[in-house]
Amino acid sequence: MSDVFVPLVRIPEGTDTAGPGHWLVVRSGEVLVGDDGELPLATAADLGADLGADGGDGPLFLGLLGGVPIWTVGVGAEAEPPDGMRFDQLRVLSGRLPERQWALAGRAVQLVEWGRTHRFCGRCGTRTEPSPGERAKRCPECGLLAFPRLAPAVITLVERDHEVLLANGRTFGAPMYSCLAGFVEPGETLEEAVRREVGEEVGVQLGEVRYFASQPWPFPHSLMVGFTADWASGDIEIDPEEIVDAAWFRADAMPLIPPGLSIARWLIDNWLGRQGRPR
Repeated sequence: MSDVFVPLVRIPEGTDTAGPGHWLVVRSGEVLVGDDGELPLATAADLGADLGADGGDGPLFLGLLGGVPIWTVGVGAEAEPPDGMRFDQLRVLSGRLPERQWALAGRAVQLVEWGRTHRFCGRCGTRTEPSPGERAKRCPECGLLAFPRLAPAVITLVERDHEVLLANGRTFGAPMYSCLAGFVEPGETLEEAVRREVGEEVGVQLGEVRYFASQPWPFPHSLMVGFTADWASGDIEIDPEEIVDAAWFRADAMPLIPPGLSIARWLIDNWLGRQGRPR
């Protein structure tokens, strides 16, 4: 499958909407894949499922993948996969689908959940309808527009000399150490969020803060914005409600760190490479 994806809201003129397309069928956060581990290339009829039975608006057009239409749709929790296919959790698929396909699967899970949870206007309770030409739900009564929910979060690797500050969070469920992260608050810049989160979680103050990269993170609907930052002052004082442990680590004595999928690992691997110890 070609991985060239062209995101679109409007269906291009001449597109065969009844013909085969790439389908991202979502069932309670799971995604339908073939036995080959690929996204199905099929017609809607081939899938043999009650598409849209989760209460959403039916299939959503996402764009073209390798020149072929790509669709997403939700099915009810009781839906069974067609023969030769199965539903897998999005996290499980992270190591199995090609990177582009996994990113699209994450997009699909978020859009299906958005459609399911925005069937009615949050202002007046009227049933919403798709807004033509944009990825939004519109209230026909009061005109309120609801766009897909996105929660920006910052994630930061703090550096000091030849060490980095990593922490084991309460929600990790394993003795793994990672970068410090947290959601951006209203009225806050990304850099302000970095300084606040680091100060709240481990009690240190930062010098220069530098943008690194960003990553869509569909658990459930975040955009992770990565930074590196220089330690300026302060000793580690953890917030016990958020952090189990935090410490400074050298490149030759690293703890268990996150898997390669996450931006946390990208940040750590980048630093290890700069220390002459690529992973």
